Amino acid sequence: MFDSLSDKLDKALHVLKGHGQITEINVAETLKEVRRALVDADVNYKIAKDFTSTVKERAMGQDVLSSLKPGQLMVKLVKDELTTLMGGDAEGVNLSGNPTVILMSGLQGSGKTTFSGKLANYLKTKKTKKPLLVACDVYRPAAIDQLHVVGDQIKVDVYSDRETNDPVKISQDAIAHAKANGHNVVIIDTAGRLAVDEAMMTEISNIHKAIQPQETLFVVDSMTGQDAVNTAKAFNDTLNFDGVVLTKLDGDTRGGAALSIKTVVNKPIKFIGTGEKMDAIDVFYPSRMADRILGMGDVVSLVERAQEQFDEEEARKLQKKIAKNQFGFDDFLKQIQQVKKMGSMKDLMGMIPGAGKALKGLDIDDDAFKGIEAIIHSMTPAERSEPKIINASRKKRISKGSGTSVQEVNQLLKQFGQMSKMMKMMQGGGGRKMMQMMQQMR
Repeated sequence: MFDSLSDKLDKALHVLKGHGQITEINVAETLKEVRRALVDADVNYKIAKDFTSTVKERAMGQDVLSSLKPGQLMVKLVKDELTTLMGGDAEGVNLSGNPTVILMSGLQGSGKTTFSGKLANYLKTKKTKKPLLVACDVYRPAAIDQLHVVGDQIKVDVYSDRETNDPVKISQDAIAHAKANGHNVVIIDTAGRLAVDEAMMTEISNIHKAIQPQETLFVVDSMTGQDAVNTAKAFNDTLNFDGVVLTKLDGDTRGGAALSIKTVVNKPIKFIGTGEKMDAIDVFYPSRMADRILGMGDVVSLVERAQEQFDEEEARKLQKKIAKNQFGFDDFLKQIQQVKKMGSMKDLMGMIPGAGKALKGLDIDDDAFKGIEAIIHSMTPAERSEPKIINASRKKRISKGSGTSVQEVNQLLKQFGQMSKMMKMMQGGGGRKMMQMMQQMR
């Protein structure tokens, strides 16, 4: 995400980051390149021009030229202005009302139905809510079926009525159903079109007036760039929505929508979709995104994801096993699963400062642990708990069952033995060290 923009901004700021002489001329030249990078990322030209003008004014006002570290100061100014451009502070979803009614809007293909499921899952797991998904796309039976599939996947109830083509009635009946069945959040997935048209706008406006939602979200495919911004304006003129959701940020997006949309509609980006899985949803933090665009990583988000997967009781049990030298492959497998739940490997690596640039061009496979898992699953329960019993014949059987070579089995056993010894030696800080070693074993 934003790879091209990050590269161009890095090149634009390269002169100022170095130790060469800093002058008003090369500051102006640098900002000209920054503006070009933003326009190439599909940011509106006027927004890009205003952005660089503001940075230049702030730079001259803070005596960048006479600063001991002018390059660092300029990068900070660009980062601060990127943060402001994308909204400044993070804004979560409004959960007032009983039930809270959330109306989803957007074009067909923007990821509205999938995101409705992600939001329901987020509210269920992170906010301990009891959501109800509502199928109000009466034109495509497949859309209703899709929402039911999503609901089954995340174990959230779905309300639909195939007997009527009136989305206003369906939404009103769904809210009544929610009140009667203890649902405290209602997420209404509406119909979309391939382009903005009068019929769609009239329909969603009628739904909005009838149910008066606490939160109206506009879902937009971030890969559509400036077109997404234009569509957002059309929807906002009709609905006066509360916030924006950017989907498909894990794809090859240039970033124009994320950088322009707040300025055009004056509404915050509230959530982003970062993958296909139902837990691939993040609250949008403008400051953290600015850091990632400038190659500074996002350590805070990385730590938060790790903390979400951390179980104190399991950690205590694991510590006892390590102390008694009873750490086995079943325990190791659990640690792998926790790492995988944190998100895609490429996304996680992108949160580490400098890693995105260092790993550019490398294909980071989400199945990085697949070979290790296959080997462990091919072991018997006794072999997993007591790896020392694995002799030559057992290694041959394990390699055959996992589709790997005996050499790969030997390598895993050797690395596992080394890791187990180190973990026992460094009791207390084991979790962090183990994560580092697991990265090396991929």
